Amino acid sequence: MSENGSADQPQNTDLHKATTLKASRLSPIWIIPVVAALIGAWLVVDSYLHTGPLVTLTISNAEGIEAGKTRIKTRNVDIGSVEEVKLSDDLSHALIMARINHDAEEVLVEDTRFWVVKPRISREGISGFGTVLSGAYIQLHPGESEQPQREFEVLEQPPVALDGEEGLRIRLVSQLGNSLRVGDPVTYQGYSVGRVETTEFMEDTQKVHHQLFIQKPYDTLINSSTRFWSAKGINLELGASGFKLDVASLEALISGGVTFGVMEELPATPIEPDKIFKLFANEESARQGMFSDSIEFVLLVEDTVRGLTKGAPVEFRGIRVGTVKEVPWRFTSPERRIRDNFAIPVLISIEPQRLDGQEKIDLEAWHERLQNIVSNGLHATLKSANLLTGALFVDLNFKRDSAEDYVAEKFEDRLVIPTTPTGLAQIELKVSSLLDKLNAMQVEPILDGMDENMQQSESLLREVRELTASIKDMLNNPEIQQVPANINQTLSELRKAIEGLSPESQTYQELNKTLQSLDTLLRDLQPLARTLGEQPNALIFNPPAEDDPQPPAARP
Repeated sequence: MSENGSADQPQNTDLHKATTLKASRLSPIWIIPVVAALIGAWLVVDSYLHTGPLVTLTISNAEGIEAGKTRIKTRNVDIGSVEEVKLSDDLSHALIMARINHDAEEVLVEDTRFWVVKPRISREGISGFGTVLSGAYIQLHPGESEQPQREFEVLEQPPVALDGEEGLRIRLVSQLGNSLRVGDPVTYQGYSVGRVETTEFMEDTQKVHHQLFIQKPYDTLINSSTRFWSAKGINLELGASGFKLDVASLEALISGGVTFGVMEELPATPIEPDKIFKLFANEESARQGMFSDSIEFVLLVEDTVRGLTKGAPVEFRGIRVGTVKEVPWRFTSPERRIRDNFAIPVLISIEPQRLDGQEKIDLEAWHERLQNIVSNGLHATLKSANLLTGALFVDLNFKRDSAEDYVAEKFEDRLVIPTTPTGLAQIELKVSSLLDKLNAMQVEPILDGMDENMQQSESLLREVRELTASIKDMLNNPEIQQVPANINQTLSELRKAIEGLSPESQTYQELNKTLQSLDTLLRDLQPLARTLGEQPNALIFNPPAEDDPQPPAARP
């Protein structure tokens, strides 16, 4: 083996010798799950950060609410959904667990309100008809408070007036028969100006309390002189004033409601914050309710009271001053039994506010004043107010001839106003007096005078008939009948004569020429006339010759 070959042997041995390398502990394939884990964690954190709050809604009946389907909206924009519907622990109501979007979390404050929008049929018509196909949803109205809240009660009815709407809220008190429902309209002279917000029956007082919302600018109509009454649609009354028919608006005709008016008889002042109004049955009751201060008197009527009813007017010379309160009043009172005439007591009230025009009056001063008026001869009489219905009213007037005989009398601690016979009795008295006067009259001279007048009238009529016949005969005369034709002929000839004198007619022109010739002749005769005037015999003798004129001589 050559030196080159022996020298290469150790080199080949080094080439085939194995070498050991140190392997890496982290494989690149693990990068993928790590990145996925980081993305998942980021998604979880992002989902947590952007997941809205969970609110609890309390509702009496969860009809139409389904978990995962029912949406929560405000202004017709989805802001959440219902996640769970379950019963409460005491099974008295349902609980709705709803998730609100993160960007709508600010609307969950203390005065935020929820209600279910679904098809409803009420006296006002059908509402929520659009949810028949899409299903019911929960409507949210944001509040204005800054206090956050996560538990709310769902309203049974949609709110009448939302927070922020300008207007006035007032309270009404009514009897059970005049109760209203939530959503009923509030009208003024036929225009809808508000709604009934709430209604609640108070067991302790047996009355119904209502809250009304009056929209702006109609809230300015509410003052101390405002009165409210039920709008029954059609109100027909038959009383002492005759028939009264009031027809409200079409909405009130269908759904009823409440209406109000401003009583001009009372002073209008701003209402206090806690002012409570009374709801009257009708407008007439509301007007009568204005006169809350009254003084009671008693009438002891000896005639019939048929036709006199509660609420009938009490008038003084045609001006209403009070109202009949009870007919009869305390009919079995012991004070009535001791009387011999068995008069029927009638309780009336005199309302000074009708005359004073003030909301508050001094009752004591008015009581003394009315006592003096009664002692000066004030009497009461029942008169007919309507012949068709037979209704009566109380008429007050003075009877001076009995003022001196007046003795103050009381019945059940009320001052008694003396009474005079009713209107029917007065009519019978007047008829009887008229018959007596007719019987006392001397009828025969009147009849004789009437007979003589009739004879003179017959004679006058006879002369008129004769004159008429003479005129008729004259008009039938042929000569008279020809008079109009002769007059027409004369007028025609006169018209022709007038037309002949016109400047264009031949007669006028010939006459003009003759006048011109005559004028020329007269000018020619003027020298002759002067000559005859100077020398009358100039026609027989020649005039004397005149010397020729001589020129004057020249001056020296």
